Amino acid sequence: MANFRLRSDSILSFGEFFQCTVDNMSNRFYSCRNRDFNLTRREMLLRGGAGFGGLALAGMLGKELVGQVPPAPTEVEANVVAHHAAKAKSVIFVFLEGGPSQLDTFDPKPALKTLAGQPLPASFKPVITPMGEYDAPIMPDRRKWKQHGDSGTWVSDWLPHIAGCVDDICVLRSCWGNGLNHSNGVCQMNTCEIIGGRPSLGAWVSYGLGSENENLPSFVVMEDNVGKVINGPRNWSAGFMPAAYQGTPFLPGDQPISNLSLPRGVSDQRQQKKLNFLQSINRRHLATRSQQSELDARIRSYELAFRMQATAPEAVDLSQETEETKRLYGMDQKPTATFGRQCLLARRLVERGVRFVQLYHGSGSKWDAHQGIEKNHSTNCLASDQPVAALIKDLKRRGLLEETLVIWGGEFGRTPMSEKGDGRDHNPNGFTMFLAGGTVKGGQVIGTTDEIGLHAVEDRMHIHDIHATFLHAMGLDNMKLSYNHQGRLERPTINQGSPCLKIFG
Repeated sequence: MANFRLRSDSILSFGEFFQCTVDNMSNRFYSCRNRDFNLTRREMLLRGGAGFGGLALAGMLGKELVGQVPPAPTEVEANVVAHHAAKAKSVIFVFLEGGPSQLDTFDPKPALKTLAGQPLPASFKPVITPMGEYDAPIMPDRRKWKQHGDSGTWVSDWLPHIAGCVDDICVLRSCWGNGLNHSNGVCQMNTCEIIGGRPSLGAWVSYGLGSENENLPSFVVMEDNVGKVINGPRNWSAGFMPAAYQGTPFLPGDQPISNLSLPRGVSDQRQQKKLNFLQSINRRHLATRSQQSELDARIRSYELAFRMQATAPEAVDLSQETEETKRLYGMDQKPTATFGRQCLLARRLVERGVRFVQLYHGSGSKWDAHQGIEKNHSTNCLASDQPVAALIKDLKRRGLLEETLVIWGGEFGRTPMSEKGDGRDHNPNGFTMFLAGGTVKGGQVIGTTDEIGLHAVEDRMHIHDIHATFLHAMGLDNMKLSYNHQGRLERPTINQGSPCLKIFG
């Protein structure tokens, strides 16, 4: 506390008295710590009388009471409100790292069998592949294809569970991008640019809309193989925006959040006092370094961590779920247990107001089938198909699918030409993603690729358009959402891209 000496020669304004009183009660700024104010008791009551009313007003208007964790700084609060009526409140992005083959999942091409073993016909546009196998022969798929649902959407036998959800799914067959390798492909699918340094989609959503739950992160990231995603945390970073908008990693297993529980023998009150003292030092340090957003993000992380100690244990406690629900997600089977757990946790998080959840399946480019695509995709489809389908079904039966946009896709697709005899190379020129929920009109197939699935040719959707569509679903206009970076207005889709409105009902 500041030292108040009640002497007649002191001059203390009402503003100084009120500010110091509030500061000392909340332990926030300690701006009065080294100041001595001398005034008589009569002068203190006379000049500060109105301050007591102010204290009551502050108590009614503010969320912080004496001893509670201080609020986050205002300069990194959400900067805009929704530009139009949102179709979804939350996003779950299932990112299949490595590039699933559209030709073996959602985009059947009978011509592959007709042209099997032949070189790429001269009538097709030239294609650049990272491995440079331009003269590789056409490789047919080995899938059994069937139309599903009332919509008759074609899905291969590799995805039988997702096939049962096609009437809630909109398949986008004409996606394309610029990334030839995994690093720039994953980077572009996350940030709209093949070069690192820009904010991720989840960071833009957090920046634009903020969080619906102040006790949980707004943006959560989960990898099925921790630390294996190419580019690492840059994929969920805030780029040039304040670091507070970056994604918060959750771990697989029974404890998704490390060090969540209080140490033995430490009470809430003791932990709170420690945090308040630490925050006071941190804020003093930040006061002269306002441009270093990492400091502010660290301060906010301490505050959020304290609040999460009360809220998050319940949010991540899957023991509260019924055995039927766990079986639905495949948690009772070894191949599907890990990703099933993460999909179920994603549902629990959006249920509690988390804005953006990104799930990486095949972390470490495990969908990358340069050879042995039969074994590679059989394994990956088995591990992810049931959990993803369960996520859609579970959201729907709980009334959450209409307000949750589910995204499925990788950084690119695969080529119709073979590689190493039984694999497929990277193909960013035409690939498939699908959307569900968030008022997406299910049972649709939008866009086409050419007869061998090499290039998107109809209703082409660049990754800029894809991100613009995702943002539109959240009520955000990709050309109106901006951040002033070094005097330049930066936008999430880099001044390009238009949403595909016919996706939505």
